[in-house]
Amino acid sequence: MNKLFYFIIILLVACSEPKEDINSVSDNLEIRGADISFLPELRKSGITTRNTAGNIEDMLTTLKTEGMNVVRLRIWNNPSNEHSSMAEVTTFAKEIKSAGMKVWITVHYSDWWADPGKQNKPNAWKNLPFQVLKDSVYQFTAKIIKDINPEYIQIGNEINNGLLWPDGNISNLAQMKELLAIGVKAVRDQNPATKIMMHYAGHEEAFDFFDKIKDLDYDLMGLSYYPFWHGKNMDSLSTNLKILGDTFGKNIVIAETAYPFTFGFNDNTNNVIGLQEQIHPDFPPTVQGQRDFLFKVRDIIADAPKGIGFCYWAPEWVSFKGKTATNGSSWENQALWGFDNKALAGIKVFNP
Repeated sequence: MNKLFYFIIILLVACSEPKEDINSVSDNLEIRGADISFLPELRKSGITTRNTAGNIEDMLTTLKTEGMNVVRLRIWNNPSNEHSSMAEVTTFAKEIKSAGMKVWITVHYSDWWADPGKQNKPNAWKNLPFQVLKDSVYQFTAKIIKDINPEYIQIGNEINNGLLWPDGNISNLAQMKELLAIGVKAVRDQNPATKIMMHYAGHEEAFDFFDKIKDLDYDLMGLSYYPFWHGKNMDSLSTNLKILGDTFGKNIVIAETAYPFTFGFNDNTNNVIGLQEQIHPDFPPTVQGQRDFLFKVRDIIADAPKGIGFCYWAPEWVSFKGKTATNGSSWENQALWGFDNKALAGIKVFNP
């Protein structure tokens, strides 16, 4: 009788314990971020967006409510309009901080996009002697820290092949490192607490790159990961994250990733991703496929011994210039809002 009584008690306790939610995430990542640099432009267009419940809500509010805690913003030296300018980014950063989130700045050191295929000097710096160019990097970077005071900053964006070409091309490694080092110095001089990231696009050849700059003073290794450009072997991504962390002792962030929820169009602008061979075979271009891919990336960075976070690139870049626009969004099918401007299931990846 006593044995039966104890068995019943144990059974009742076990049945009353809360069941694990298979969709919950509890990996305590430091960075659950998104690059929403287009949002000021979208707001000016007057576009209306909705949260997952279907209620009208600003994208920043939706992302924060879903768990985003860091906002990544690009900054250009002297762009052709106000977007991604020092003034716009400074104002937006203040709003983000007031909302209780951290700011991460990616400095392109260009008047437009900088990436592995182009690292063009700002027009105002084109003909500067190298020592003056270094000083310009210092002054511009120091101003960002003084005016914005971000918690995180990248010295350059996707600098696989260097920055500020031709002076800082990786083929002239010594000068490339001098430019990176002077940017680092500007940050350390203004606020030693700001975490500095070096950002490489991909992972398969990242070891060689980070080995070249191992004597520089920085805090975080940032990697972009898109299956089309950086390979579809996610086991290889996991392995390389472990090797990088073990070898260089730096914390690691997936600084950019994204995935399509459809191959459809919502304007007349060609989308960057739209073919089956461009995506991972395990994750179809559906709302569920996008969500599953993102949770897989999150699991990979969370499982890496030095992994501390991830950042979704341009979740807000929906089509906002009209159905016939040929200069609209080339990322609309990789946004985290659908063609009806309602937030998609993939946005749950930010949940803490």
